[in-house]
Amino acid sequence: MTKRTLSVPQMMFIISTRAALAAGVALLISGRLKPSTRRAAGLALAGLGGATTVPAAKIAFGRRSWLSRLGLTG
Repeated sequence: MTKRTLSVPQMMFIISTRAALAAGVALLISGRLKPSTRRAAGLALAGLGGATTVPAAKIAFGRRSWLSRLGLTG
């Protein structure tokens, strides 16, 4: 198993994007708000969470730069 070290801001970014996605999906399937309000808020949060999935994954899985893959940096 590979250990990854993340800074506090990186962890906060990853956690907040996952929370936004979960909150958006929860709003879409809940029945507590008016349908139009629920749909708008749910789609906005789910869209935000979905759009930030790729940057969060790059942070979490630590993609190396192309220079380090070529062995040009330490």
